[in-house]
Amino acid sequence: MTEIGRGSMPENGTVCALGLFDGVHRGHRLVINTAVSLAKELGAQSAVFTFKTNTVTSKGHDGRIEMILSDAEKRRHFEDLGVDLLYSPSFDELKDMSAEAFVRDILVGMLGCRAVVCGDDFRFGKGAEGDCSSLELYGRIYGVDVRICDKLSYKGEEVSSTMIRECIRTGKIEKANELLGYIFGLRLVVEHGRKLGRTWNFPTINQTIPAGQIMPKFGVYATRVTVGDEVKYGVTNIGVKPTLKAHDAPLAETYILDYEGDLYGQEIEIMLDKFIRPEKGFDSFDDLRAQIAKDTAKVRKFYGVDDE
Repeated sequence: MTEIGRGSMPENGTVCALGLFDGVHRGHRLVINTAVSLAKELGAQSAVFTFKTNTVTSKGHDGRIEMILSDAEKRRHFEDLGVDLLYSPSFDELKDMSAEAFVRDILVGMLGCRAVVCGDDFRFGKGAEGDCSSLELYGRIYGVDVRICDKLSYKGEEVSSTMIRECIRTGKIEKANELLGYIFGLRLVVEHGRKLGRTWNFPTINQTIPAGQIMPKFGVYATRVTVGDEVKYGVTNIGVKPTLKAHDAPLAETYILDYEGDLYGQEIEIMLDKFIRPEKGFDSFDDLRAQIAKDTAKVRKFYGVDDE
């Protein structure tokens, strides 16, 4: 997939999926897959127009939107879906552009759109003045075919980023994963910790969860951990280590089952499969160590992994 900028009109035109695609969830995938399929039919290149997620404020409640995916992770999902081209400016670059100018100058003048695909709640232009009806109007004026996908439901549940965020915040991670269509994860750099886990036979990796990232409910999760080309199982505590009183910033601390190795400085992805229990403080380190052993046994049972 190629990222494009102004002054680089694609050959043969494009079919462009339009949206923030902040979770690349099942509904987003319907829009993108429709664009990719139509591009193949027309002999055009498939494209995605989306803003850099952390620059968007209009959908946030208190400033910036909470990211389900980083922009780098969004790109990986787009590539997996077969997208050829990506245009992803910051929100500030285009926020004052009128709806008509967006269609005329960006979709037609820059991206060479022969067709566009969006969800039925797509808004665009200064102050979100444009909707699907105005997109169809400007499409007729400027010769762009407009395809609109109805909002998707999955198992009777409307698929939306808002619902997914609520599920992640409240520990309903299995429901969030169903709505996403993939396993929610955190791809973060491994940092040095206090190394207490090694003295308890539970060595862990520590990853600071950055500001702006949607924060999962504090607690213990059964996780899958990508280590090189392998996927391992893990026990991950997300929170601030209340027993140790060592951190203010939330951490993901993961004990990787049956693994020994140095992962410091590496970017490691942990994927959250199941919420095991809420985070809590303990009266002693012995109580904490005993609870970690219980959590590990539950995770082994969940994945069907015997203790080596």
